Amino acid sequence: MIVGIVDNAHFPPWDLAVGAPLSEEQRRVFRQRAGQPFPAEEVAAAHDELEQLSSILADEGVEVRRPEPRDHAASYAGLGWESTGLYDAMPRDLLLVVGDEIIEAPMAWRSRHHAASAYRPLLKDYFRRGARWTSPPKPELIDELYVDGWTDQPDGEPFRSVITEYEPTFDAADFIRCGRDIFGQRSHVTNGMGIEWLRRHLGDHYRVHEVTLADDHPMHIDASLMPLAPGKLLIHPDRVPEVPELFKDWEVRSAPQPVIPDGHPLYMTSKWINMNVLMIAEDRMVVEEQDRPMQELAESWGITPILCPFRNFNSFGGSFHCATVDVRRRGELRSYL
Repeated sequence: MIVGIVDNAHFPPWDLAVGAPLSEEQRRVFRQRAGQPFPAEEVAAAHDELEQLSSILADEGVEVRRPEPRDHAASYAGLGWESTGLYDAMPRDLLLVVGDEIIEAPMAWRSRHHAASAYRPLLKDYFRRGARWTSPPKPELIDELYVDGWTDQPDGEPFRSVITEYEPTFDAADFIRCGRDIFGQRSHVTNGMGIEWLRRHLGDHYRVHEVTLADDHPMHIDASLMPLAPGKLLIHPDRVPEVPELFKDWEVRSAPQPVIPDGHPLYMTSKWINMNVLMIAEDRMVVEEQDRPMQELAESWGITPILCPFRNFNSFGGSFHCATVDVRRRGELRSYL
């Protein structure tokens, strides 16, 4: 399993695509701090939590790998644009592991155009050891990909994305794997072409299902729809008005209300990041140590909660599922649906 790093994290340059999935308050912060490093004390606290997570996983028998730190203040350019970086904290955002294949996501944020670079030494090693390594068409990220003058949709109107169908783009975290079935959503970083590219690429060996959730600012599915184990589905209480038909025989439970305090900084996500748990086995869940409601839900489902402090890391826009990507698991690949 790969665990990310938060070293040298920077706010990205401001543009509409960055702001689209954020709240008004988060947009204000991103505008003010564009191109600046995240607060050093917050980076240090999140770094310590990642170290604790890595130790916990190792104690559970997981082989832990880490990416190489990069300078996210360094600028780079594309066709008609220039950017600096973000961070290497969320491998789940950019690496989609399907069977023996690792797919690099063609990400829509310019600040993440080279997001896979920190993971390249690991990808080369996995390739040498037999993994298939795929990179979709690298997006140009030119202005035609973004909706000129985009604004939030009025309340009650259907979601409208900040990205167009100019070229295929997706974040790996907009897909959730469940045996041979993969569920994905359109969002502010994933378009229809991206979903169709993945569907055609995987062919008949997997089924790619597009789901529509009631999320006004969608970006990543794993804080809305989370299969925990065969027959057990965790959902956001408001974003899943209708459970996908393929889960009709599963036990479905709504996530408990988050317990993150109002004053805790969350730069890129909502408190519902509490759903972003990590299953290391069908009966073992890594959960934030202060999130007693989620621990109780796990216990009521016969799942042992493994506690880890992670609230400082939450500030950066993810939790245990985002901060990791499982490259290899023991067991047979089968359809659970």
